[in-house]
Amino acid sequence: MMILEQNFFDRNTNLVAQELLGKILVRKYKNIYLKVRITETEAYHGFDDLASHASRGRTPRTEVMYGEAGLIYVYLIYGMYYCLNLVTMPVDFPAAVLIRTAWPIEGMEQMRKMRGKDTKFVQKNGIEGLTNGPGKLCQALAIDKHLNNKIIGMQNNLWIEEDGYVVRQKDIVCLPRVGVDYARHCREWKWRYKLMEK
Repeated sequence: MMILEQNFFDRNTNLVAQELLGKILVRKYKNIYLKVRITETEAYHGFDDLASHASRGRTPRTEVMYGEAGLIYVYLIYGMYYCLNLVTMPVDFPAAVLIRTAWPIEGMEQMRKMRGKDTKFVQKNGIEGLTNGPGKLCQALAIDKHLNNKIIGMQNNLWIEEDGYVVRQKDIVCLPRVGVDYARHCREWKWRYKLMEK
């Protein structure tokens, strides 16, 4: 098992978003290891991406997106759900990958408690409704603003592992991003990457 280094993220955002598919996101919470395999991501890249928070300028909220690659960017949507993003590209270029969905692998009982769900195994690679959305994922893994602007890694109890799971290009579906109708022409960009179930 190999833990991804910070330089993995210091590359083109769309490449990182695709190569994160199949990797294992690990959260250590109260000495319990919660593990999920990443199955869907979205790329937000640069000043001209009207779907990106950074398109509105450099603000206290978006400052983390201009930071070093590998920083964790956590923000709140609808006043109640957190979303997990990982910063990409060199310093001062605003870009990040949103982790949208994942398949639970380890620590499901704790995830159920976090979600307040008595969920059963109903599909081959995961648990229906447990981590199939960015807000659900953060709730299941106890990810909140306390992790914002920290480097992803074991020192911050959130990291990504590579276990040799093979993802081929034909396993990836490229789709428009979700909830970005306001972004004019950028809403059509197929910068959402989804791993097909094997």
